[in-house]
Parts: sequence; structure tokens; C-alpha cells
Amino acid sequence: MKIIMLGAPGAGKGTQAKMIAEKYGIPHVSTGDIFRANIKNGTELGMEAKKYMDQGLLVPDELTVKILLDRVAQEDCGKGYVLDGFPRTIPQAEVLEEALNKLGEKIDFAVNVDVPDENIVRRMSGRRACLKCGATYHVEHIPPKKEDVCDTCGSELVLRDDDKPETVSNRLKVYHEQTQPLIDFYTARGILKTVDGTLDMKDVFASITDILG
Repeated sequence: MKIIMLGAPGAGKGTQAKMIAEKYGIPHVSTGDIFRANIKNGTELGMEAKKYMDQGLLVPDELTVKILLDRVAQEDCGKGYVLDGFPRTIPQAEVLEEALNKLGEKIDFAVNVDVPDENIVRRMSGRRACLKCGATYHVEHIPPKKEDVCDTCGSELVLRDDDKPETVSNRLKVYHEQTQPLIDFYTARGILKTVDGTLDMKDVFASITDILG
């Protein structure tokens, strides 16, 4: 079972991807993790990717797909995998589809975790982090015992720049421009399944497992 996770930043698709991987015994394949592993291990593909990253450039789609295919060709992906963070654009989806076609393979499901923008802005701008020990909280869902103070080490909690409403809105704008078209792409392939990401995490997962069977 080969699955792609779609959804805006903060929709919770990474969490769901990990839960799917655990339940079905298939690897959670995150492009960020693969890049880091290849660079750390000094692989040829990793070194090639590092050249672009060191210059602050995006790694070209063809190279990203090569690194991805190298990962999914490993033994632990024999029963399938959950892709998280790729593809992000139509060209990436096309390169991936073409590469899988050559191997006689295809993606089985594209799962879209759908959450309205205003929910995401509220969800992410409510996050608080302790920069000292790394603990994370949420003003509504996981509040600290004392406002803006870390339960674990007593340090001050902060709203990270990434989670500020203006930053989140900007990331959502980029998502809608680049990644939203993938919804149409996978709908046309007949494999898109949409779940309501505003529900409780366990209920979202239950919706996904109903689809995957």
C-alpha cells in the first residue's frame, strides 16, 4: 500500500502519517529525513543535494525523486510506505508518477487532511515552546500549569516565529498556490480521499483507516 499525505502546514498530516505507518507496518517516509540521512551518510545523492542546500537553493525535482526512489527501493518498503512532504507541486507529482510507472508501480491513495485556514492559524498561533528543554504546549489544548511557564524546567514559553499568524498565513498562501493543485491531480487519477482534519486526532485516524481498510 503506497500512500501520499496531503494537507496544509499544521493540518496534522505528519502525525497521521506516523500513526498509519505504525498500524500498517510500513515506513513513514519524510523527504526531510531522507535528505538528512543521505547527507549524514555521505552518499553520492546526499552530497549532490547538499551542493544545492548549501547555496540556499531548492533541490531539483529529479534529484529529490532519485533520493526518494532510492529510499523506497529498500527492503522495509516492500509492503508499501507513507510519503510525507512530497510531492509538493504538480511537476514533482509528474516526475514521481513517471518514475513509478517505469517500475510498474503506482500510488494507491492520496489522503488529503482538510482543515480550513482559519483553524490552522488558530491552531498554530496557540502553540508555545520552551527553548531551553524543547517542551511544547498549546494555550487551548495542552496549556502549561502556569501561563507562559514551562512545567518541566520553569523557563519562559515563547511563540516561535514559524507559528506567528502572519508567518502561518504566508505559508498557507504558498500551499494554496503550489500544493492545492495536487488535489485536482490525484482526483483525476481517482485515488484522492479527503478526511475532515478538524476532528479529534483519533477520529481523523479512524476516518483514514476506514478508507485504507
